[in-house]
Amino acid sequence: MSADTLVRPETTNEESTDNDTPKVFHYVKKNKIPESAVMGTHVVALCGEVFPVTRAPKPGSPVCEECKRIYEMMKK
Repeated sequence: MSADTLVRPETTNEESTDNDTPKVFHYVKKNKIPESAVMGTHVVALCGEVFPVTRAPKPGSPVCEECKRIYEMMKK
């Protein structure tokens, strides 16, 4: 599978801190992000989490370890 089908991490609402900052971001399919962000549809992360895209990560944001592991395996 090519890397162009994967994108930056996104977050779930369940994994947020008290100040609404996500604890971790997840990897999702690139082509699903715009629709989810605009329409509120749910996306499925590589780790299996299902959620609507609500935030974009900033450089250095924490990434879901399971998503990261799966993504690294797919790159090989």
